[in-house]
Parts: sequence; structure tokens; C-alpha cells
Amino acid sequence: MDIENFYDTLYARFGFGKITVDGYRRTLTKVLRDLGTQKPTAGQLEKYIAEMHKKSYSYSHLRNTIIIVERYSQFIKRPVKLARPRKPQPMIKEILSEAEVVRILTATNNIRERAALSLLIYTGIRNKELCNLRVKDVDFENNVIKVFGGKFNKDRAVNIQKDGIRAVSEYLGEYGRETDSWLFTTLVRGSQYNGWALRKLVKVVSRRAKIKKRVYPHLFRHTIASLLVQKGANLMTVMSLLGHKNYATTLLYAQFSPQRVAQEYNFYCPTFS
Repeated sequence: MDIENFYDTLYARFGFGKITVDGYRRTLTKVLRDLGTQKPTAGQLEKYIAEMHKKSYSYSHLRNTIIIVERYSQFIKRPVKLARPRKPQPMIKEILSEAEVVRILTATNNIRERAALSLLIYTGIRNKELCNLRVKDVDFENNVIKVFGGKFNKDRAVNIQKDGIRAVSEYLGEYGRETDSWLFTTLVRGSQYNGWALRKLVKVVSRRAKIKKRVYPHLFRHTIASLLVQKGANLMTVMSLLGHKNYATTLLYAQFSPQRVAQEYNFYCPTFS
């Protein structure tokens, strides 16, 4: 059996994009490697998922794995139906303070580091979205970053502050790039920048800045969204910036900002005396 045919069906029958299919590939490769077979039985898959439950894997990882193995089991004609885990109440647990963000930017050693981190900090784009940026996706005239093929294959235009766009401009002045080239590449091989390299950069610079929290690329996304809400930004604006598919996801940032809720309550609440 050619397992590549399964991935082809994801493109052809489900209309998935490359990012989604790559995610399926990573997860399924691990499952089949752990099981030691490309044609697992329903019993093997049930036991595998049961072990994931026992090991307390995250809701999203567990749910995605279940969906993937179910579709694969149908493809190999050994269908299995597995129960979905209950979705926990999501919550934004922690963000960076404005002072911590300043410390991180100050701790960058060169314009390449500063440009990459400025993009994360000012725009809230995802790790993969930054790695997929090309030079032509930066609109210097309008201070806009164009994101193509983001999550759910959603394209969007993201605003960026002047300090952020200036850092990108200075970076390109020092590291010349053609219009169609990747905006960021690895230093050794000059290949497309990847998520692992970006996570490492964020970790190294945050340590340099002596930030005690665990800092990772997605934390900047939570940070900019939460700070915008705290300062009074409309939730629809934040939703557009982040490229959320569902409004409920953006509402999480309002729940993380009780002071904003209190401010609006005090402003709009009528008096009855």
C-alpha cells in the first residue's frame, strides 16, 4: 500500500491545504511508527488512543489524532469509531507585560533578530505564517503584512506599527533579498526559515532578556491581542488581526481582561437613584 495515496485523498476529497496535510503526515507517521505497522487494526488504534488519554495529552492533540486515525482507518478499510474527548473551557493563562516585551526587543543582538521578533510582537502572526512570508508580502507604503495561506487557508492583511516595519526595512537593507524570496532564511543553508528555528530564537533572546516566564512564538500573539483589548480595541478588529475563524475564540481575550470589562460596565451602567 502506498501511504502517499492517503495524503492525496486529503487534498482531492476533503480540499485540505498543504499545512493541514503536513500536520496529518506528522501525526500519522508517529502513530504508525509507534504501532509498528501501516495497517493497524481497530483494536490497536483503540488501545493507542486509550494510552494517550492515560498520559493526559492535550485536548487538541488528542482530538486531532483521533480524527486522523479515523480517516486513515477508513482509507485502509479497517474503520474504527472513537469517542471525542470533552472540550475544556479554554483560558488565556499568561501574557507578557509591555515592559517584558521592551526587554526582549532590547536584548536582540542584530537587526535580523529584531525584525523577526518585531513581526511576532506587533502583528500577532502565527509561527508558520511568519516562516511563509516572502519579501513581496511586506507593504512598506501602507505598513501592512500580507498573510497568504494561513490557518484554514485564510488570507488576510495585518497592520504593523512603524517601529516594526522600520525593523523589517533595516533588516532587508542589510540582508538583501529578491522580491519573491523568503523574507527569512536559515543562516547556514539559506533555506526557508522554519518553526523550530523561530522557537529557538525566541527562547534564546528571552533568556538573554532574563524573562522568567516560558516564552514561545504564540505567546506574542496572546500578548498583542490581550493588550489591544485592555486598551479598548474593538473585538472585531482583534479578530481580523489574528485571522480567527470563530468570534468565540477572540472573546477569550475579553475574559482575560477583567479591568476592561469593569471599565465598560462603569461607563455604560445606568444609575437608578
